[in-house]
Amino acid sequence: MNIEDLFKPLTLSHGPALKNRLLLSPLTNMQSNVDGTANDNDFSWYKKCASGGFSLTMACAANVQRNGKTFPGQLGIYNDSHLEGLIKIAAAIKSNNSLASIQIQHGGIRSDYSNELVGPSDSLISGARGLTISEIEMLREDFITAAGRAEKAGFNGVEVHAAFGYMLAQFISPLTNRRKDKYGGILENRSRLLFEIIEGIRKTCSKDFHIGLRLNIESRTTVIEEIRDIAAEAMIQEKIDFIEFAPWGKPVGNVGDDLLIDPFLKIFTELPRKNVRLGASGRVLSAQHAVQMLENGCDFVMIGRAAILDSNFVNELISDHNYKSPQLPVRTEYLERQGLSPEFIGYLKQWEGFVE
Repeated sequence: MNIEDLFKPLTLSHGPALKNRLLLSPLTNMQSNVDGTANDNDFSWYKKCASGGFSLTMACAANVQRNGKTFPGQLGIYNDSHLEGLIKIAAAIKSNNSLASIQIQHGGIRSDYSNELVGPSDSLISGARGLTISEIEMLREDFITAAGRAEKAGFNGVEVHAAFGYMLAQFISPLTNRRKDKYGGILENRSRLLFEIIEGIRKTCSKDFHIGLRLNIESRTTVIEEIRDIAAEAMIQEKIDFIEFAPWGKPVGNVGDDLLIDPFLKIFTELPRKNVRLGASGRVLSAQHAVQMLENGCDFVMIGRAAILDSNFVNELISDHNYKSPQLPVRTEYLERQGLSPEFIGYLKQWEGFVE
């Protein structure tokens, strides 16, 4: 592998190809309106990133039900009132020669802004109530409807968020899913909702609409062998276009600039992929880092921190293969010059060692 491989196109099973192997991670920014509608800060951020050379610009986790809101300023996709802003986001991205995607999510027992927490099972710790079968079916349909709403807004695809301890990850985990029906027990049942959602999106949306899946490489609540089996089944079914593995629990902030290649990644890169692409994140701060990810079996690389510090990151790499992302910590004034909103900067200040 060499640096030029980063800038080669990558085909997807559904829809347009990626123009390069560098994709924007769906970064939490906490800057949308209280009702989940998008605003000028959203339009500006995604336009800047798309113009920065990313082959796919993914909008941050958008909640598919009102009671699934997980953090302040979260983008919504559960109501047609969100369409106007979503249309503008998709248009801003696509007008800058980047594919537009959006992550769809429900916080489950991590939904801090719900009057009634719900999850796979009753939880004494969180106070959440276990969903009924009819509520699970409604949740499934709301994920599918959200994907259809994304396509109506002009997005090229969606990524289903089944990581970070959110609702779908809660269904997968035997620690949070103690159901005794068809959605609990063995892994096939605990992953049933996820695969029903994927199948529903594939049937509902057009043949050119891509579907991605985010899974944890590791977390406190999931079993690595079970995540591997879910990934393997998703690859066998070939209803999705790509899987993104996120190393949740890895340190962030001022902990050095070494590339984070999770030791468990090899478990997934060795799986037979058929036509499903595989990618991961891991504090990629340079072209050399990104090439290492490809050499470790990834088809593409998700860029997060480097995009925050320089939304023109990919273009910088194209013009200078030795370019490296600015080092942390950075000053508030630096982030303001990069065009980040006060809300986004406020969120970054929660990351130890990010803003001085």
